[in-house]
Amino acid sequence: MPKKTILLTGSGGMVGQNLLEHPGISSYDIISPRSNELDLRNFEKVENYLLKYKPEMIIHAAGKIGGIQANLREPVNFLVDNLDMGRNIVMAAYKSGIKKLINIGSSCMYPANISEPLKEDMLMTGKLEETNEGYSIAKLATARLCEYVSNEDSSFIYKTLIPCNLYGKFDKFQDDYSHLVAAVIHKVHQAKKNDANEVEVWGDGMARREFMYAGDLADALIWSINKFDELPKYINIGLGVDITIDEYYKKVAKVIGFNGALTHDTTKPVGMIRKVVNIDIQTKLGWHPKTSLEDGLQKTYEFYLKEMAK
Repeated sequence: MPKKTILLTGSGGMVGQNLLEHPGISSYDIISPRSNELDLRNFEKVENYLLKYKPEMIIHAAGKIGGIQANLREPVNFLVDNLDMGRNIVMAAYKSGIKKLINIGSSCMYPANISEPLKEDMLMTGKLEETNEGYSIAKLATARLCEYVSNEDSSFIYKTLIPCNLYGKFDKFQDDYSHLVAAVIHKVHQAKKNDANEVEVWGDGMARREFMYAGDLADALIWSINKFDELPKYINIGLGVDITIDEYYKKVAKVIGFNGALTHDTTKPVGMIRKVVNIDIQTKLGWHPKTSLEDGLQKTYEFYLKEMAK
């Protein structure tokens, strides 16, 4: 029996590279062009590519991503690039007759300043977090487009997975584009390397975040391919628990062996006070993350050290 052919966008990113490393991916024939092979911002090229290779399913994991600094500095690019990529892959898939698509959303799509766990039906019910609004609008538009396509023609089954924040191997550790955990690893490593006796934290350290190991999202994606017909149009993928930013710093410091103090700069932006996803649907359908924070941080730090040594 021939393997199912799946097109993976964003194969050079953290999500894509972790998925390509997952042992379960060998059950499928994966087409994984890099951005220099397929520019998702060009609709004609995307459509021609899909007509040439005719994948049975698409996993859309591509995106321009970054932390607070990058989003604040480049809101136009974060909105336009992500909007173009999402719109083009979904509409080209629709025009090319590709019936199944898994769109990777983001918990940034949810309204800001909600203290309770974020449920799928909360999308589009409130104001977005200002520090990454452009990115969030683009991700929301792509998710809604998937829903509209499926509503107009039920033979097209386009679904959106909404992962919580991620960290792990293949993350970006540069200060300008890194997310929290990757930035903390880099910052604490540099502090230890330079024999510093303290590390600065943006804000008071009390904002709460949920970070899942990217290898677990890869596992959830393999599960989603196999469970595709049972998935709802939107499903959160996460841990369902969060800890404070200070706690992330302390756990990273323990892994790295840094014994200095934490200081706080309360003039810096921190984003939402709390962001944790509700995982009732994923739990009911039978998927659970496997990697503890301690194990995930250890694996990520080992990867970071190898990258730094290059």
